[in-house]
Order: sequence, then structure tokens, then C-alpha cells
Amino acid sequence: MTAETTFHLKALIVEDNAHMRVLLRELLNSVGIREVSEAANGEAAITVLRDRKCDLILSDMAMAPMDGIAFTRHVRNSDASPNRFVPIIMVTGHTEKHRVEAARDAGVTEFLAKPITAGNLYARITEIVERPRAFVRAENYFGPDRRRKQLDSYGGPWRRHDDFEIAEKQ
Repeated sequence: MTAETTFHLKALIVEDNAHMRVLLRELLNSVGIREVSEAANGEAAITVLRDRKCDLILSDMAMAPMDGIAFTRHVRNSDASPNRFVPIIMVTGHTEKHRVEAARDAGVTEFLAKPITAGNLYARITEIVERPRAFVRAENYFGPDRRRKQLDSYGGPWRRHDDFEIAEKQ
């Protein structure tokens, strides 16, 4: 990814801590993203998304009255969402396995643990730009494909070891 690529990206920061919003804005600026909008929580971010086009979102997890998980679910599943496909990077200090899984299951594109650096933020943005993941729709999920590896030699519907065991029982 080049500086020219990031220069044209528009980002939205969804973070309740004003100091963290400043830090995230500075980090985005340092990787070449100049057009940055901000919101103090998920509800405010929904309003911003109606008015401004965003190419990516950085969202905190723990906010009130609408946290990052609820915000992500709204973006992915609401008929009123202006862009259900926008990449969302969850930026949080809550890195327990169940929280990471909850973010993933809500439709987060990437996960970034605090403390963050320009380098690891740039790496996540590069993933989004250079290797965008296909979106999938299932009964209880809409969002980026959670499987990161695509095998070129694979031609069937089953991807997990458990899938084969289920198929054999049927």
C-alpha cells in the first residue's frame, strides 16, 4: 500500500475517550489518512455515517450508550445502514477470547489490541485495502468472511474438519 492510496481514504473514529480520539487521528494522519471524522459512541457514529462517506471505521469496544459491538451489528444488519460493507477495525484493550469472538461474530473486519502503534494500525489498514475479505450471509451472521485462508485446490462446500464429521453422520 502506498502513501498515495492512504491519502484518499476517509476514516471514522468511534471512541468515547477524547484523548484516544486525538491519538487515533494522529496515527491515521501519520499513515497518510487526512480526512477523519469522529464520534464519541456508536449512536453518534450512526449519525456521522448518514452524512459522510467512510472507507474504514476504527471503533472502541466499550462505550455508552451504544458500544462497539452493538454499533458493528447495526452497521452490518440494519436496513438503515448507509454502508453495510465498510471495514471496521475494533481498537480495544479488552482482548479476552470471548470479547474478540464477540467482535468477530458481530462483523468486525480486523481487531487491534491497545496499546497501538502506527505500524500495527498500518498493517490492519493494509489488510483491508490489499486483501479485502468477501462478505458472507448466514442465518445469524452478515459480515466479512471469518475464514482467512482460501485453498485454491478446494472445490467442495465443507471447510472445517467438523463439517466432514457432520456430513458423514447424515
